[in-house]
Amino acid sequence: MTRLNALSTPEPMPLGKVTWRSGGGVALLTLKNPPANGYSYDMMRDLDHAILRARMDDDVHTIVLSGAGEKFFCAGADISMLDAVTPAFKYMFCLHANETLLRLEHTPKLVIAALGGHCVGGGLEVALAADVRVARRGSGKCGLPEVKLGVLPGTGGTQRLARVVGKGRAIELMATGRLLDYDEAAALGLVERVIDADSDDAFLEEVLTQAAAFAPPTAASMAIGLMKRAVQTGADLPLEAGLTLERELQARLFASADAREGISAYVQRRGPVFSGR
Repeated sequence: MTRLNALSTPEPMPLGKVTWRSGGGVALLTLKNPPANGYSYDMMRDLDHAILRARMDDDVHTIVLSGAGEKFFCAGADISMLDAVTPAFKYMFCLHANETLLRLEHTPKLVIAALGGHCVGGGLEVALAADVRVARRGSGKCGLPEVKLGVLPGTGGTQRLARVVGKGRAIELMATGRLLDYDEAAALGLVERVIDADSDDAFLEEVLTQAAAFAPPTAASMAIGLMKRAVQTGADLPLEAGLTLERELQARLFASADAREGISAYVQRRGPVFSGR
């Protein structure tokens, strides 16, 4: 049985814009809004709900984000929705989206974005809030073309893109609105890995295999989650404050069952069996 088939039956979140599947230590959250998985306030509310569910579920150690279908991970905000609402609603919509993606970024569990199909505008902003981005070669392009609508990337794109590729390159990409294929994105460090796959299911299967490798019993997922927290928060702190954060997180790990198991296994010259606790 494949890892994809071993996951639970897709379960829609309350508003039906995100589905939940889980199994083997992994939660698969799928953005679902045909035809392009454009996100709306309803989708962000569903994503927020799913992130909290994954955060609080002790059986979930790694989170995978994907988009329904083969053509799009996410094409960004639903433009017809933005056209119909007031500027005040748009502001609150962006504020909630920021809060949702910060919640994803702050969750002490590894998050992998599986980019099958186009990942543009707000879709890339969602992916940038993940810890690792893996893309299917030839399936689409990515970029932040909001300038062509006369606006800026307003769901964290100006901030996260600059942190990933540097200020100058980020400004150039946003000012031109240029779209990149995934190999070029990987060369810039925007994507960590590009996978050759014959189908979206084959691509997702490989991403789920990678995600499961970061879960117990083979991996110390608590340590991985706190490494994430050290980097995501510490990178924006002065060095001394970042080192203080690192020590505090290390102290938590030294008191964990996984650290006791890992150290004992090393001394006893055997393979560790981690629990994520």
